[in-house]
Amino acid sequence: MVTLQDVRDAAERIKGVAHRTPVVTSRTLDARVGAQVFLKAENLQRIGAFKFRGAYNAIRKLDPGQLARGIAAYSSGNHAQAVALAAQELGTTAVIVMPEDTPRSKLDAVAGYGAEIITYDRYTGNREELGRRLADERGLALIPPYEHPDVIAGQGTAALELLEEVGELDAIVVPVGGGGLIAGSAVAAKGLQPGIEVIGVEPEAGDDTRRSLAAGERVRIEVPRTIADGQAAPTPGELTFSITRRLVNRIVLVSDEQLRDALRFAVDRLKLVMEPSGASGLAALLAGRVEAPPQRIGVIISGGNVGAARLAELLA
Repeated sequence: MVTLQDVRDAAERIKGVAHRTPVVTSRTLDARVGAQVFLKAENLQRIGAFKFRGAYNAIRKLDPGQLARGIAAYSSGNHAQAVALAAQELGTTAVIVMPEDTPRSKLDAVAGYGAEIITYDRYTGNREELGRRLADERGLALIPPYEHPDVIAGQGTAALELLEEVGELDAIVVPVGGGGLIAGSAVAAKGLQPGIEVIGVEPEAGDDTRRSLAAGERVRIEVPRTIADGQAAPTPGELTFSITRRLVNRIVLVSDEQLRDALRFAVDRLKLVMEPSGASGLAALLAGRVEAPPQRIGVIISGGNVGAARLAELLA
């Protein structure tokens, strides 16, 4: 299991390498929601998303011999960039398996950090199988995007920083994809404040975690077709789900149009650029999906990796 101490150890490990991102507030947002909202701006993290925290923490713990052999990973984009940059920072190499329809801005960023990219069809291929085979064939350390205790602990440092900075919260709202961020956030939040409510947000087309919690076991759905490409996981991870079912209070859903509304609000009123997945927590608040909102709410804005052309298309 992942503990609060694991998250604290990860915070020390990434200190001075990952950004301690700002917490953004807005009176306009507070008035719209009817509560005091604190946005943890992980869209301003290195590589533009929270993923750098977990990737760096996991790779930093590898022994020198494994670092010399290199790293393998699979990702829809942000974890790929995180692994590529962390590998560069730690003097090793990375090979990343990525969907062929990954936004160009993310592919270019991964290549820019020096990683080798191998593409596949997300609707017919199995990225976990491709990643394991690649790691076995080349002797690489496989760093998955969420199904790894050191990755989860690293992701939890975002919630740890948020709570350290703003004090006690009634609730924390977190985007849910494979589950690494919400699992780590729940460990940190419940460890510091046992009474806090942990609320996850999924796109309506990709509610695998909500269905899994309702069923009491992991449920697999068709690969989601949603603008929130970072949340297009067909099933939660085994490790992440074991934490989520124990510590997360509820999951709410947002539509693609509600995600677009949140992107517009972020640009117009907050002056922040978010990717659709990164804006899902904000979308849930603006759309009233968090019923009877608590008085002090933390929201993790998980990423901002969207190209100018794609953002203009989403906002059109």
